[in-house]
Order: sequence, then structure tokens, then C-alpha cells
Amino acid sequence: MTEQTKEMKVDDIKTAAEEKTCPVQKALYFVTEFLAGPMCGRCFPCAMGSYEARIRLENLSGEGTKGDVLALRRIAEDMVEASFCKKGKDTGKFILDWIASGVFNEHVEGNCPDLQCAKLIEYRITPKKCIMCGECKRVCKFIAIHGEIGKSYKGGYLPYEIRQRRCTRCGECIKVCPEGAIVLTAAKAAEPVPA
Repeated sequence: MTEQTKEMKVDDIKTAAEEKTCPVQKALYFVTEFLAGPMCGRCFPCAMGSYEARIRLENLSGEGTKGDVLALRRIAEDMVEASFCKKGKDTGKFILDWIASGVFNEHVEGNCPDLQCAKLIEYRITPKKCIMCGECKRVCKFIAIHGEIGKSYKGGYLPYEIRQRRCTRCGECIKVCPEGAIVLTAAKAAEPVPA
């Protein structure tokens, strides 16, 4: 824990969390930073609630259930009602506000509308846009991209594709693609990209 994290206030953490687009990621960032800094740990609802909330939010970032959303709501309500200090009460209110957005339930269904939760998104190559330059394959440290560099005088090359089980969703391939052929899609709704 750095000195800067210790000195951060709840409002500062919320401001930083609001920079994220996905409410689940906002809440996860907020709770993680709250645990690392301003939480004093003197009252049970806040201390235990924050740790449990972080676990439930991590679940929602990938394989959450309705039970996680219900548990988060209960934890946040308990924090608002029973925390001794304003910091704990505010944390509970912030979590309730983010739950009210309805996005938490979408995550349970396997969809992150903001395409921010790594386990709920996929990177895909659009074959029509791909010029088979190989830049994406060169930057992929995890050997998740397969294909062959195309040569103008030959045909029959293996097109580029991203192997989802190896992909870590780092985003480096999108940065280097000169044609914008790599796109983000929701993993659950992902269908083969049109050729």
C-alpha cells in the first residue's frame, strides 16, 4: 500500500472509478482501492462487507450469478445502515447506485455492454478488412494469433484468427492493426465474423 493510496479519500476513489465505463468495473475498482486505503476496518459491516463485495464483483466480471447480485445488494444495504463512519456508508451507497444501473444483471447473463470485462469479451479479426500483414501476430506475446503473411503473387494462405483460449485480452493487437480489422465483441454473442 503506497502513501498515496493511504491518503486518498473516498470521493477521490469514486472520481477515479467513474472514469471506467462499466459499472461492475467501477465498483470493483472502488472497493479494491477502498480496501487498500481509507477503510479503517473498525466495524464489521464495512470491513467484512467490503472484502465480500470485492469477491462478488470479481465473480460478476466473468462468471457471476444472480446470487452474487443479491449478496452485493444485501452487503451494500448493511453497510449503509450499520457502518460506524461516513466512509463505510458512502461505499454502500455507491455500490447500490451502480447496482441500480441494471448492468450487474446483464453481467450475470454473460454480457458486458461496455465491453470492459475481459472474461465477457473477445477480440476478433474481420477477414474482409485484414490485409494479412502479420503485425498483430508479431505483437502477441501469448501466441494467440495464427495465420500467414500474404504475398501478392501467391494465394491459399491461412487467414489470421485469434485463438480465444490463448488470448488474454491485452489489446495490443488492436493498437497495431493498420486496417482496424480487429474488433471487440461480446463473448456470449460472438458469432463467426463475416468473411
